[in-house]
Amino acid sequence: MKSTVYNPFETARQQFDHAADLLELDNTTRELLRTPMREYHFNIPVRMDDGTKKIFRGFRIQHNDARGPAKGGVRFHPLETIDTVRALSMWMSWKTAVADIPLGGGKGGVICDPHHLSNSEQEQLCRGWVRQIVRNLGPNIDIPSPDIMTNAQHMLWMLDEYETIMGGHFPGFITGKPTGLGGSLGKKESTGYGVIIAIREALNELGLKAANTVASVQGYGNVARYAIELYQKMGGKVICVSCWDEEDHKTCAFRKKDGIITEELDSISDVFGGIDKHKARDMGYELFSGNEWLSQEVDILIPAALENQITMDNVNNIRDSVKLIAEGANGPVSPDADKILADKGIFMIPDFLANAGGAISSYFEQVQSNMNYYWEKDEVLGKLDVKMTSAYAAVSDFAKENKLSMRDSAYVISIDRVAQACRERGWV
Repeated sequence: MKSTVYNPFETARQQFDHAADLLELDNTTRELLRTPMREYHFNIPVRMDDGTKKIFRGFRIQHNDARGPAKGGVRFHPLETIDTVRALSMWMSWKTAVADIPLGGGKGGVICDPHHLSNSEQEQLCRGWVRQIVRNLGPNIDIPSPDIMTNAQHMLWMLDEYETIMGGHFPGFITGKPTGLGGSLGKKESTGYGVIIAIREALNELGLKAANTVASVQGYGNVARYAIELYQKMGGKVICVSCWDEEDHKTCAFRKKDGIITEELDSISDVFGGIDKHKARDMGYELFSGNEWLSQEVDILIPAALENQITMDNVNNIRDSVKLIAEGANGPVSPDADKILADKGIFMIPDFLANAGGAISSYFEQVQSNMNYYWEKDEVLGKLDVKMTSAYAAVSDFAKENKLSMRDSAYVISIDRVAQACRERGWV
């Protein structure tokens, strides 16, 4: 019997194969791009606060660096798998290519739950991760950045360990650093803002005004939080968000029909984007099971948490009112569910276009760090808007010209750019 366990790397390969068919790629190029160029698997010993030693499993995958140094986040998650990291590294290759920035694709991870680790244990984990992979990282090789359950403090510990080993200052080694220590203004807003810039362009095509739309968002981490902020500034209303409930170990949705208030939720949320459900209830929020974010009577859905969240099991829970889905997360819609959404006529902004703002601003931070010259916040966000708008227009125009979906168009453009770089280097 065929296993029904979701494998993100198989999903990433299916998406690649479909685009490769559209491009009529030769077999050698397909073989090169279907598999990461380099993989590193390693153990990280950590002395716990109680004096015991614990071994954590870590990974770094470099999918392709034909267009520039590998780029991608480091994720801390208890359910991390090597195939998840492989998929994310592949998606990063397409993301940097569709954004047309001179970087490749990589991804890292550690199997752990930082909710249950002290600051000291998390610091050891960050420094240990760098020690295990230091020979294969660097400003001109592979540049890490934050991802799920990692933050600016984690990046700073990693930078400090790298600089200690290398014996110098290399702020371009890593992005997502604290401002004042090599970080870029506007970095924390960039991914979420980028999602909304893409939504703004899509709404223009659909003949809709943001002020006349309502949205529901999965997640309340960095991406979702700032997506909501910019969307509300444009006049839109978010009535529902969801997050992980650490108390019950499941997701929980929070709804306020008049519109959520970010300042309220900020005051009762933790650094991982978890919201205190008891305090939220006292503030007038209705609480539901985590999947309820998907079945709200809204115009826009923004999945901004984990992969494989809209599947054949729940895709039919989406209301007929939904006109647009913007994938703030990586791979949140399964291929089968994607076909159902297309049949419903829902306009889809694919993940590596919608959430490319984070990669773009990481590139901006790296450039600033390497120059040791830093831009003002308005300049960073202005450059982000230009890049995101240009990337969106290229995908949209190509889709219309070739009668493709936005997802197929984004894949064809990005894979063609990476394949062309491989050909020009003589790799295939």
